[in-house]
Amino acid sequence: MFDDDAKPKKKPVHEIGQDLSLLSLTEITERITQLEAEIIRLKEAHARKQSSQAAADALFKR
Repeated sequence: MFDDDAKPKKKPVHEIGQDLSLLSLTEITERITQLEAEIIRLKEAHARKQSSQAAADALFKR
């Protein structure tokens, strides 16, 4: 009944490769902070998946 595609999509805070010339120093600093937090989140997810993969490999003796 509900169509997820009908929901407005959230615009990303930062788009890789976008023009930065119109941003203020404060906006750039905020984006750096947000991107650093995202890098940490990605590294944590990567570590969890690596751990799961190692456990599966050990179980199935790959």
